[in-house]
Amino acid sequence: MFCATYKQFFPRFIIVRKMATVKRFYRRTNILQSGDKYEITLDQRKLKTPKGKVFEVTSKPLALAVAMEWDSQEETINRSNMHLTALCSTLLDNPQHLNRLDIVNYIANYLETDTVLFQSSETDELFKLQIQKWDPLIQWFCDKYQVDIKKTESISPPLIPTQTKDAIIKHMSSYDFPVLQGFMYGVDILKSVILMLAVSERVISVEQAVSLSRLEEEFQISHWGNVEWSHDLSKQDLQARLAAAVLFIHLNSFSITTKPKLDST
Repeated sequence: MFCATYKQFFPRFIIVRKMATVKRFYRRTNILQSGDKYEITLDQRKLKTPKGKVFEVTSKPLALAVAMEWDSQEETINRSNMHLTALCSTLLDNPQHLNRLDIVNYIANYLETDTVLFQSSETDELFKLQIQKWDPLIQWFCDKYQVDIKKTESISPPLIPTQTKDAIIKHMSSYDFPVLQGFMYGVDILKSVILMLAVSERVISVEQAVSLSRLEEEFQISHWGNVEWSHDLSKQDLQARLAAAVLFIHLNSFSITTKPKLDST
């Protein structure tokens, strides 16, 4: 069942970028339980992070998903498509030395630059589209978290009351560090806290979230056209990365641990 869920997120979104690749050096992938954690093996070798740490996660489904990423590689290993592997490695290596409070504050402060809170009234058609598509999610956000927020129609930042930030800080502080990292990654992809919270709560889909984050760009393309292949690749890349972030959040929100039964004799 889990593999079906993983494939539901990813098959349409995988793209290939031109970058340095490494020939596949293993035949099989597997996962290995070590205490309450799971490691990924490539043949008999344990997978390691860029900093040389043993690659280990606390969620068995997440370990299976990472193993599937490695197993799906063909003659060459294309790391640009292995988003869950990258998220887990970043979590383990923590190259920026972030703690939970750093990420919580980052997300709360990001509201001041949230994409859906900047609406342009210079073009009537675009403005109507923003009101139609974005305002319901702004209202959902206010109702869900019992906060108040005011969008802006200029380059000035939106009005974010202190109480609103405090409420988001309190909410985000309830999550563990791995989940927070997934949220931060998703916020950076969508340029929106509101859209990221909505997609994580399954109010909107991954595809909808990406389209809403690119609303102005899509509007301009509908009027002026675009380089089709470039637009499609960019959109699919964002969908793949966001799907990984959402999956990473949900799989780190619980863990499945199998312990051997004690001998009662």
